[in-house]
Amino acid sequence: MKELHKKKSYEIDMCHGPLLGKIFLFSIPLMLSGILQLLFNAADVVVVGRFAGSQSLAAVGSTGSLINLLINVFIGLSVGSNVLIARYYGGGQEKEVSDTVHTSVLLSLVSGVALCVIGILLAKPLLGLMGTPSDVLDKAVIYMRVYFLGMPVLLLYNFGSSILRAIGDTQRPLYYLLGAGVVNVLLNLFFVITLRMDVAGVALATVLSQCVSAACIVRCLMKSEGSFRLYLKQLRIDKDKLLRIVRIGLPAGMQGAIFSVSNVLIQSSVNSFGSIAMAGNTAATNIEGFVYTAMNAMHQTAVSFTSQNFGGKQYDRINKVLAECLVIVTLIGVVMGNSVFFFGRQILGIYSSDVEVVEYGILRLSVICTTYCLCGLMDTMVGAIRGLGYSVMPMIVSLLGACGLRIVWLATVFRWHRSLLSLYISYPVSWGITFAAHVVCYIVLRKHIKKVLGD
Repeated sequence: MKELHKKKSYEIDMCHGPLLGKIFLFSIPLMLSGILQLLFNAADVVVVGRFAGSQSLAAVGSTGSLINLLINVFIGLSVGSNVLIARYYGGGQEKEVSDTVHTSVLLSLVSGVALCVIGILLAKPLLGLMGTPSDVLDKAVIYMRVYFLGMPVLLLYNFGSSILRAIGDTQRPLYYLLGAGVVNVLLNLFFVITLRMDVAGVALATVLSQCVSAACIVRCLMKSEGSFRLYLKQLRIDKDKLLRIVRIGLPAGMQGAIFSVSNVLIQSSVNSFGSIAMAGNTAATNIEGFVYTAMNAMHQTAVSFTSQNFGGKQYDRINKVLAECLVIVTLIGVVMGNSVFFFGRQILGIYSSDVEVVEYGILRLSVICTTYCLCGLMDTMVGAIRGLGYSVMPMIVSLLGACGLRIVWLATVFRWHRSLLSLYISYPVSWGITFAAHVVCYIVLRKHIKKVLGD
């Protein structure tokens, strides 16, 4: 009984009882975990900006949107695992849970190796296509190639944590990231200050810290009790589960890639303003990430809670889950976003002592952070739709509303009024329009499900 209690203490019953307290219990560790993941990159940016200079800072920042573009498709597959496992777990289908767990872990390793090869081979030509300035290009290539050496462990951690999220456990991934975060910061300081490894040092520190978090998550799954326990000898690809994961996860990954395509185009436009503007944009983007991560926890919460309740046939709770998640994500976006803008100069000063860099960063924060709740609302709607098992629809809506609109904006508004301000305004405009489209889609889907299932 004692061991059973220990196992259950990490899990959350999403299908019964009041929702609000359980949503907070689930989402707060997710927020903290996301912030810790960002600290990996923040440590890179702060250390390289303070101890290696503005060019190194710009080099690290110039790779962000391209890295996200390459990895988002594969990270999206972990969303497919999360949805599928949560649905089976909510429905008490133990064998299906086990088959999906083992398929997911092996898929993460295979995908990680493939992504490692792609990133190393294509780093220089892709950064060149983005218009990365010549004084930054060589360092950006070095950072990206070293970073991509860690793709197998990065994906292994992401798939492993998605398995735990599916059964309601967001606490243990937080503990593992906390340990890895400490390792990352210490190695950053050692490699850059002591060994003077510059951008290669911060990338290597990130890779080694990801090895720590991945090892912890694998050990956790191997020591767990129940249907989601991992047995290395049982690692294999179940064709049916793989197809289901791909059906849900690939559109999710493509959606992430679509956003990254537009961000790559915007990054290319920022690059045209020079390395100082790039450095300010890098610092501001890194700061915004903390707000985004806090909001994105509600997206992940909506996915898991919706999936489990759908699998457990608790259809009346699905709208309640969405409503509470939307209210919470709005509060997070308004309070955190505006607080970051208000204290923007002080926070940017941590990243760089260059006054110009700080002013370029403030310009971005003034547009993005003050309207960031729109992004949170959009993502939470996507989470609810995806939790219902529909992944192609939000991908198409995002393709048209986010990527498509931003490309049109770059070709028209930005060309007519070529400034960083007009460039940044494309973000809140695309968020608002895409959110409204997702609301319409959700209403249509709920009516369809009610008609089919007698909800």
